[in-house]
Amino acid sequence: MPKLSCFKTYDIRGRLGEEINEEIAYRIGRAYAKLTKAKTVVLGADVRLSSESLKFALSRGLQEGGVDVLDIGVAGTEEVYFATLHLGLDGGIEVTASHNPIDYNGMKLVQKGARPISGETGLKKIQKLAELNLFSPREYRSRGSYKKLSTITTYIDYLMGYITPAYFTIPLKLVVNSGNGTAGPVIDMLENRFNALKMPVTLIKIHHQADGTFPNGIPNPLLTERRQATSDAVLAEGADMGIAFDGDFDRCFFFDHRGQFIEGYYMVGLLAEVFLQKEQGARIIHDPRLSWNTIDIVKAYGGKAVMSRTGHTFLKERMRLEDAIYGGEISAHHYFRDFAYCDSGMIPWMLIAELLCVKNQKLQQLVEERIAAYPVSGEINCQLENPIQAIKRVQDAYQPNALSVDETDGISMEFKDWRFNLRSSNTEPVVRLNVESRANKPLLDEKTDEILTLLNAQ
Repeated sequence: MPKLSCFKTYDIRGRLGEEINEEIAYRIGRAYAKLTKAKTVVLGADVRLSSESLKFALSRGLQEGGVDVLDIGVAGTEEVYFATLHLGLDGGIEVTASHNPIDYNGMKLVQKGARPISGETGLKKIQKLAELNLFSPREYRSRGSYKKLSTITTYIDYLMGYITPAYFTIPLKLVVNSGNGTAGPVIDMLENRFNALKMPVTLIKIHHQADGTFPNGIPNPLLTERRQATSDAVLAEGADMGIAFDGDFDRCFFFDHRGQFIEGYYMVGLLAEVFLQKEQGARIIHDPRLSWNTIDIVKAYGGKAVMSRTGHTFLKERMRLEDAIYGGEISAHHYFRDFAYCDSGMIPWMLIAELLCVKNQKLQQLVEERIAAYPVSGEINCQLENPIQAIKRVQDAYQPNALSVDETDGISMEFKDWRFNLRSSNTEPVVRLNVESRANKPLLDEKTDEILTLLNAQ
């Protein structure tokens, strides 16, 4: 029984041909049907050239497992979440590799209520069924149906419910970089709504047309080389803010009016402030990689900060447990209670645009004090031959003097004026390092260099 290496901790992703192909997609459909006993499932796909054929094979597997399939076509991951919720369906699957290289593809799976299916909630069982491949036509009552439909209009209605158009009282010019991914059609429809409501918002769209060849590079603004186009456009157009998306737009990234990239960490704090002003005493979920700024803001606004293990399935689970109004990760995933605790790449930028109008301030003004108070290293990825030994070297060096040690996700150690988190990635063969300090950039740089030296020591 050959193992299927495309199954990861949170989702499915792998190299085309050897790790994921139409046969494997078909098996995943059969396995999903057998495990979940779903009656109706919604499917969407990103713009990658392989996504449509994989979705068709997945659909065939679901249908032969007795599942009725609703196909919403090219769509972002959150559109699948929305359709699953809005239509009251038994589940949904998005065919996407998001920000992975062009020769990759994958899937994100949810069950009823848009609850994620991860390794701990059924993905391992789907993997086992797909590997066994013991499917028979006798396993279903009748072949499931197939129907195309669109939910984008009701989805846009839903997004507009997060903002108050009357608050947009000053002209805003926003650069929007869809990365030639799936965000473009949604941006166009939002633009139409803004215009119909006479909101003074101008959208300058770059890399806008969906193109599975990704002529401007894979959309992944976490990579510094993927930020320049947005930054340049903000400066050239004199825009108030820049927004960039990854391939399936479940993450959005921000640039201030100077074209400067704003780390996702500070946007978590800013959005926490927005929601705590709406609901005093609410709970805010954050990940352990960087935390002091978020905890500080949540405390100042009377909320309760709760730490969760990194990863969308863990954040969503903790959000449900705490009934948290909002949760955020430094990787630019933002989660919302009113969106069934799911992550969205559209809701955050709409809220921040509204905030710029309400406060009549630039994004730089809203975050500059926080950046100075808690400077960060940015997430540093290290490819190491022996990551376990490397992490132990760091642990042995710093643990004796640490004020606190937390192993919620990797190792987090706190000292009087600085802290760090070191963890092995769940999705890539790398070790990730994040360091922050209390208003001390030289100390931050010193400690970051120390840890990197230890990690790379032979």
